[in-house]
Amino acid sequence: MRNPKLKSFLAPTLLSLAMFAGATQAAAPLRPPQGYFAPVDKFKTGDNSEGCDAMPAPYTGPLQFRSKYEGSDKARSTLNVQSEKAFRDTTKDITTLERGTAKRVMQFMRDGRPEQLDCTLNWLTAWAKADALMSKDFNHTGKSMRKWALGSMASSYIRLKFSDSHPLAQHQQEAQVIEAWFSKMADQVVSDWDNLPLEKTNNHSYWAAWSVMATSVATNRRDLFDWAVKEYKVGANQVDADGFLPNELKRQQRALAYHNYALPPLAMIASFAQVNGVDLRQENNGALKRLGDRVLSGVKDPDEFEKKNGKEQDMTDLKEDMKFAWLEPFCTLYTCPPDVIEKKHGMQPFKTFRLGGDLTKVYDPSHEKGNKGS
Repeated sequence: MRNPKLKSFLAPTLLSLAMFAGATQAAAPLRPPQGYFAPVDKFKTGDNSEGCDAMPAPYTGPLQFRSKYEGSDKARSTLNVQSEKAFRDTTKDITTLERGTAKRVMQFMRDGRPEQLDCTLNWLTAWAKADALMSKDFNHTGKSMRKWALGSMASSYIRLKFSDSHPLAQHQQEAQVIEAWFSKMADQVVSDWDNLPLEKTNNHSYWAAWSVMATSVATNRRDLFDWAVKEYKVGANQVDADGFLPNELKRQQRALAYHNYALPPLAMIASFAQVNGVDLRQENNGALKRLGDRVLSGVKDPDEFEKKNGKEQDMTDLKEDMKFAWLEPFCTLYTCPPDVIEKKHGMQPFKTFRLGGDLTKVYDPSHEKGNKGS
């Protein structure tokens, strides 16, 4: 530019334009993958509704729970039946809230009965107003329950928030109360799980990151989104060249099951990041793909894991179709080979409350009415 006066006049204008463009770009609201925008299937009336179950009492006590692996050695792989029962008894109301929310949101998205929606929002609003699950008095199992519950609720809620049927349009007050609670709980989850040493960063951290990712979209908070992406990268960078996770290999006979358990949150985070312009597929040379392939190969031949850590693998968990729900987001991120697609179709629909309900309906709707439930 030859005219220096014009140049000095234009420079701040151009700079502010560039900044404005950057701000506009950064301010694009966070959104979930396309399947979450699906409208309600049909709006039914009449009295065939399944009613609203009694609401579980909002859990406001200390998050101090016994671990189902109590008394186990460092590998945390031997189930303690007594402490598992104690754990299930004390966390029953929380799990009832998680399962109930996912179930009724699925029913509402199918049938559109207003009482199904009212029931869900009443439950969530009551827990939010009670400041449930926010205790600062917690142990490892307690903070684990907090992030699992947040992930379940926020990912179910997203179905309502983004549906093209706009079911929350007449419920703005409840939505505000619920989202403020999710937001506050996500801050606590970040505090619970942030900056752990690598040797303590395992599937729990990935599930914490998934709960924060789901909340970031439910509440449109970019800071939470960024934290979930950061934690994903920590997880992806733990995957070795052969697709193994060192901290899950330590789980002895349950190593393969825990590798599989690490996949749902990682695949969901990558899927949500992708639609918001952050491509995590290539992180650590395609770590997520490597991990998924390793698990699928291990399911066919568990000896691969036995050779790696010296323990014959317990395959009990891997006989449940629902444990492979991660295939839905995974096969939209990567091109799955025909045998994997066939396996996926044979197991559908995938319904799992910890990921917000029916993932097949979200990611592969043409197969959601398959013959086989899970």
